[in-house]
Amino acid sequence: MTPIEQLHQYRASIDNFDAALIHILAERFRVTKAVGKLKAQNDLPPSDPAREEEQIARLRRLAERADLDPDFAEKLLEFVIREVIRHHEQARS
Repeated sequence: MTPIEQLHQYRASIDNFDAALIHILAERFRVTKAVGKLKAQNDLPPSDPAREEEQIARLRRLAERADLDPDFAEKLLEFVIREVIRHHEQARS
């Protein structure tokens, strides 16, 4: 296999992973939107700092075991959490 062929093979794998990530994120947000609706209907706060801390710690451990930079995993989860909280706040409106 030539280097160019190998590069195309790697890129095809990356494209597949990216598609899987998008689908997984979409499913995650469908569930978190349902959580936001439930919280709004029951006058629960849109954020849960204790839960967020637990999730960040859990994801850092998972990242370490997967040989992924835990700081990167934390930043990614914090971004997702901010978006979830935004959705939960919108559900209260």
